[in-house]
Amino acid sequence: MSAHIGGSAAAARAHEELYAYWASLRQGARLPSRGDIHPREIKRLLPTVSLIDVHREPLDFRLRLAGTGLYSVYGREITGRTLRDVYNSAAAEYWRGELTKVVEERRPSVGVHNLAWRGASHLSILWLRLPLAANGRDVDMILGYDAVVGVQGQTLSGIRAA
Repeated sequence: MSAHIGGSAAAARAHEELYAYWASLRQGARLPSRGDIHPREIKRLLPTVSLIDVHREPLDFRLRLAGTGLYSVYGREITGRTLRDVYNSAAAEYWRGELTKVVEERRPSVGVHNLAWRGASHLSILWLRLPLAANGRDVDMILGYDAVVGVQGQTLSGIRAA
């Protein structure tokens, strides 16, 4: 894998940076929208940033945009694909559950997901998902950031591996 593999501390700092940027765009209870995000403000993070469209009736998710660093994590281009197009069934259900929580709770979510399904059980993704809403309320897109980290059996930043 040629994606940048960093330590859990560096990954946590990147998550904090993106979260702080997202939080600075909020206006009270109003969530930021995709239009509020300016790529130049998060340029360093762009290789593993994603934008995930939220489709309703039934609830489904499609990767609108996946940074170039994610190509090597997934072994192919994932832009424009649904969860079931990208993942095996267990991983797709994991992501469906996590993304559904972001939509329903309208709150950021963070976690760790092992890459064993890609044949790399020694690596995990330390992920962050941030809700976006064109109308400030109803989540219609999710801003994601993934950092690939070596786990070697330990927990990362106090978060239990999923």
